Amino acid sequence: MAVPAAASVRDANRYRPPDMTGLVDLLDRQVRERPYARALVVTGERVHLSYRALASLADDVAARLAGAGLRRGDAVALVCANTAEFVVGLLGAARAGLVTAPLDPALPESQLSARLVALGARVVLVGPSVSGGTLPVPVWSLRVDVSRAGAAAVVLETGACGVPQGLGAASELSDLDALVLFTAGTTDRAKMVPLTHANVAASLQNICATYELGPGDATVAVMPLFHGHGLFAALLASLASGGCVLLPERGRFSASTFWGDMRAVAATWFTAVPAIHEILLERSEGAEGSEGSEGSEGSEGECAGPQAPPLRFVRSCSAPLNTATGRALERTFGAPLLSAYGMTESSHQAASEPLPQRGALRQGSVGRPTGVEVRVVDRSGRSCPVGVEGEVWVQGPTVARGYLAAGAESARTFVDGWLRTGDLGTLDEDGYLSLTGRIKNLINRGGEKISPEHVEDVLAGCPGVAEAAVFAVPDAVYGQRVGAAVVVRGGDGAGREEILRYCRERLAAFEVPERLEVVAALPYTAKGGLDRKAVQARYAP
Repeated sequence: MAVPAAASVRDANRYRPPDMTGLVDLLDRQVRERPYARALVVTGERVHLSYRALASLADDVAARLAGAGLRRGDAVALVCANTAEFVVGLLGAARAGLVTAPLDPALPESQLSARLVALGARVVLVGPSVSGGTLPVPVWSLRVDVSRAGAAAVVLETGACGVPQGLGAASELSDLDALVLFTAGTTDRAKMVPLTHANVAASLQNICATYELGPGDATVAVMPLFHGHGLFAALLASLASGGCVLLPERGRFSASTFWGDMRAVAATWFTAVPAIHEILLERSEGAEGSEGSEGSEGSEGECAGPQAPPLRFVRSCSAPLNTATGRALERTFGAPLLSAYGMTESSHQAASEPLPQRGALRQGSVGRPTGVEVRVVDRSGRSCPVGVEGEVWVQGPTVARGYLAAGAESARTFVDGWLRTGDLGTLDEDGYLSLTGRIKNLINRGGEKISPEHVEDVLAGCPGVAEAAVFAVPDAVYGQRVGAAVVVRGGDGAGREEILRYCRERLAAFEVPERLEVVAALPYTAKGGLDRKAVQARYAP
């Protein structure tokens, strides 16, 4: 086990519970008490933006959005990488009373359009590296110009609001809502989760309390901010606690520059999915102590190994982390590895291992509930005895009220205030939760949840493809990868490369099958349904 952080580091941290009601006043305490403290470190030059500067930029965006005709409770989409534009756009929209839906910039235009229509977004704010294409709603360009001296200004190109107010799922929103996050799955299979400002505040208070985050902490935004993991745990919890977040150059994680970024911001912790932890382990083992960096993303002269300031802890979430990797992380990074568990419907974190000084670390568990109640229940909804497997249910102030525009699915998933997670697990005598499996069919590729049914639908639309079955292929780095078996029509000439090209044009990159087999027939059950167990057994090994 790694040695806990030094007392001097803890003393400098000065943890205090965040004082906030939601996104709208997230920065207010820091602006009052520590206006010139670092909030963000941005651009390739690693320029510091203070809390006062960040709040000023957000207020500028809020005024421009309101002046352009948007009203409180309107839904807006935000399509942006992990850059200053994302943070300023999100906080500015919140201060204008708008409800923001962050979306993945890598989504194909067809999926992005489908989500915008389903949401009823009145406009979409896009960052400087994003092309608006031919989207079905007005596209407003957002840019934050930052000088090396830390001065910053907003450039927001607004126009008419071309979508009527309250169209689509937006009719179910109000200015009590802060966010709409999309669940796993894509297009019609992705569900929309509305999160209120109260949900957000409760989540951030729980995260900050679990890790005792404070002004002495800093981190690097490894995970994408359009997912709850990166949004809540890395970005918003840091800002709510008065810490600092470095946004990597070009707004995305790079193993080549990661440790240089950690040193530049004097990071005390970071959070990532197991796949990224594996990549960092490989890089540190192969390049620790060497000069330079691999690949085109590196910065000349930076060391690829973990020569960073002492870390208080490392966090892992969004996918299972095996015990061997966890121990290797602790040895390599010299800090305790804390596994956590969360989901979109619970405003991210629902459980976490505690800091070493606050409780035991138990290999294989995701820790204890953090500000919520967790039950493990049987098929009848009765609580299971200690150590007995059942479905994990969660209840508390972070749990969403349901899904937008999906009444039947909401009724199945949200029962008397409880969130039915669809995950299997057990609770021990001390309340530690261990996850044992998944009820649903989702493929978990490094934290990206993929709907096999959706990929099958796309494959079935490819000319020459008669049938398709999608399955998870075990992978040491990502946990799972996407595999597919397809039956082609005789004489149509659909080949492997043609099918994959068709998929790349219609699927996100992480959804495209990495193993594709053309087969004569697929197995079916006696009832006529696809036999997924037989598919997995036959094609996944």
